Amino acid sequence: MWNVLLSFSGLVALIQLLFLPFFPESPPYLLMQKEDKAGCLKAMKQLWGEGNYHTEFDDLMKEKAMTKGTKIMNVLEVLRERSVYPQLCTMLLLLLSLQLCGLKIFLTANLQESIIPYVSLGVSICELISVMFCSSIIERLGRKVLIRGGYWIMGSLLAAITVTLSLQDWYYWMPYCSLALIVLFSVVFAVGP
Repeated sequence: MWNVLLSFSGLVALIQLLFLPFFPESPPYLLMQKEDKAGCLKAMKQLWGEGNYHTEFDDLMKEKAMTKGTKIMNVLEVLRERSVYPQLCTMLLLLLSLQLCGLKIFLTANLQESIIPYVSLGVSICELISVMFCSSIIERLGRKVLIRGGYWIMGSLLAAITVTLSLQDWYYWMPYCSLALIVLFSVVFAVGP
């Protein structure tokens, strides 16, 4: 029954997806990225209820003034910046450890043990490319669009993974479908949520 347990995370994603449109954008995002002061105050009111948020708003304005001279770096500039190496190493270790967790799924999908390390490496490379791609499009599309679209696609992929893993004994090609869906799931997760 582990495949039913795996599909349960799709149900949680669906619940989050249904409620996401009712939440406002982040006030710092609205003020600093979109430069929408009225939208920022409206989001604060929607998030925290009635009240006076001028202190928080002033703090955001001070933060915006401090970051005004700083340049937003692209992925290659971040990779060249030595001060962020500890954070990059931590992120890479996290991505690699997540890939090791997927080995059990690859074994369950009846893949040959000799190719599982290569498949895992391929998934890691796909995720890394997805994260870099996401960092370049997030400002254009917005976080809400990426999260909402990502959750819809991930929910659909989890349902398809559950079906393919349940049918893997019936068709010889079904494990490969499971593998493709798992890789696609990790790519969508890296780009969206």
